[in-house]
Amino acid sequence: MESSMRVIVLLVVMRFSASEEVKKNLTGTVGGNITLPAPVQEEELGYLSYGRTIIADVKGGIFDLSEDIYKNRLQWDRNSGLFTLTELQRNDSGIYTVDSKTGKVFTSSYKLTVYDSVPTPAVKKVSVSSESCSLLCLVDRETKLLWFKDEQRLNQSSSALSLPLTVHKQDLNSSYTCVAANPAENKTLPVHVRTTCGDTNNDTNSSTEPRNYNILIIIFCVLLVVIIVLAAFVMKSMYLHKEKEEKIRKLLPTI
Repeated sequence: MESSMRVIVLLVVMRFSASEEVKKNLTGTVGGNITLPAPVQEEELGYLSYGRTIIADVKGGIFDLSEDIYKNRLQWDRNSGLFTLTELQRNDSGIYTVDSKTGKVFTSSYKLTVYDSVPTPAVKKVSVSSESCSLLCLVDRETKLLWFKDEQRLNQSSSALSLPLTVHKQDLNSSYTCVAANPAENKTLPVHVRTTCGDTNNDTNSSTEPRNYNILIIIFCVLLVVIIVLAAFVMKSMYLHKEKEEKIRKLLPTI
């Protein structure tokens, strides 16, 4: 009798272990949506619980919502059998359990954490020199910030309003990205360093050399015109002086 009871207990434990899944972590952002991966099919009997409270059930293909706070926010898809919670709020965080009682019997629990939406990052030039450029990745509220060069992470801060980066002259052609992130989402800002810093030798030379060349041409032309005018004036003066001398010479014998 005792050995029979042990076998029954063992079978019950095995059944419970096979049907109940370990809690899985899910993340969402305020105002977003989340779909629980475990389905309750149309022909099955199942429940959705928040903590220990049943908030919805499916019976014979009919979805019934038990808690008013989820009205117009919690849906059940008849085709996929999945529950979706929309317009997420911070207080929606917690343990959700999908419990199927018929058909494929199972219990699946999910730990949902709802985060504030990640702020959009901005980049500011702090200083620039002939050898480097200092940048600052900025957000309007504290969050995790990261700098990437190409696909390589350069530095990060777990919670900050800004994160600095120094780009050296030899790395100006690399691709840089400022990232603001939390476990639910991230927002990235690609940074064109040459444009943002606005002071690179190649760009400066290429933009100033043609301008300097044009200025030199203008100066040369002005000087040439001045020389021509002066030369004409001198030649005219010499011609008038010579003509005057001729007149005087012609008049001398008559005096």
